[in-house]
Amino acid sequence: MTLRLARRMSGVRPSAIRDLLRFGADPSVISFGGGYPDASLFPVDELADVYARLLVPERSAALQYTTSNGLPVLRAQVAERLTRDGASVTADDVLIIQGGQQGLDLAAKLVVDPGDVVVTEDPTFLGALIAFAPTEPTYAAVRTDEHGMDTDDLQRVLEANPGAKLLYTVPDFQNPTGATLSFERRRRLLELANEHDLLVVEDTPYRSLRFEGSHRPTLLSLDTEGRVLHLGSFSKILAPGLRLGWAVGSPEVVERLGLLKLAADTQNSTLNMAATSAYLETYDIDAHVARMRPVYRHKRDLMLATMDETFPDVVTRTRPEGGLFVWLGFPEGFDATDFLGRVLLPEASVAYVPGATFFPVTQQPNHARVSYSGVPDDRLVDGITRMGRLLHREL
Repeated sequence: MTLRLARRMSGVRPSAIRDLLRFGADPSVISFGGGYPDASLFPVDELADVYARLLVPERSAALQYTTSNGLPVLRAQVAERLTRDGASVTADDVLIIQGGQQGLDLAAKLVVDPGDVVVTEDPTFLGALIAFAPTEPTYAAVRTDEHGMDTDDLQRVLEANPGAKLLYTVPDFQNPTGATLSFERRRRLLELANEHDLLVVEDTPYRSLRFEGSHRPTLLSLDTEGRVLHLGSFSKILAPGLRLGWAVGSPEVVERLGLLKLAADTQNSTLNMAATSAYLETYDIDAHVARMRPVYRHKRDLMLATMDETFPDVVTRTRPEGGLFVWLGFPEGFDATDFLGRVLLPEASVAYVPGATFFPVTQQPNHARVSYSGVPDDRLVDGITRMGRLLHREL
């Protein structure tokens, strides 16, 4: 057979994410690659309890088909949580999805035709670029700094791309840099989106994991024109294996996303939705998240302190106020992908994510993303120390 691929497959290529998953499953490798939560924090006993109470004959509906937009009770619970976070949301505004990643896929399918301009941070989340690729977009990248997307540069980019359709941002503890969008820039971003008639996709998987600094409102709560599609996930605050997230937006957007979801997978797992709803009803997820925050703060502090002790001074690193990631900057001319494959993996069995693939337009090879969240303390110190030793030799 001659496999005659659709044109959209030209943009669908092997990605670093597959390697991340492979490294994460290899016990011989100290992997700072994937944004894995700390598995020791999963509420295993509580989840075992709710699944046991569901898997009885009188509750067999938990194993049945259900509505494609998600269990009504879970949608209501998500809406209630978002309302407490400042947005005016009802259950009808919520679509339950297969983690935030499905929301990115559906959003691109909703509005992006081949060649349409998608505006992103520079760098941006690699998983978003993977999700958008089948729609064959053209990217316009906006400069970022420690305060997130630079809205002065955003204005320049939008004036240069008057037909742009979608703006994608991770405003809280951005993946990969860890930066958080300032309050003033949040307002300005929405002003520019209104002016240029953009759909704004706000991706918030790390929002609950703030362990220092001041709270910022969601773009959803500041939106006055119904143009924000807000994506969230239970992956980082409960367990990623549940594959549960949510998309919230205007009725027109949510209805059409629901049609695309129906075509893609019919619905999320009824059992996992029912278990998550029962967990939210029975246990205090806010208390659970509160117990997670100091653990991640400790891990961030431990990673940065170890880098201070072992890394060359020419290697820069961000200091996030929450989330899971630190972004590394190496001197000009340093190739993080080459260093990983030629030195770091074979000599130290340590892995990170090379930074080049996070840049949607012009790749910058002298960066890398490291995650502190899923690595035990002793392995974290050992892995960063090994990396520092080899960086001193290399640089």
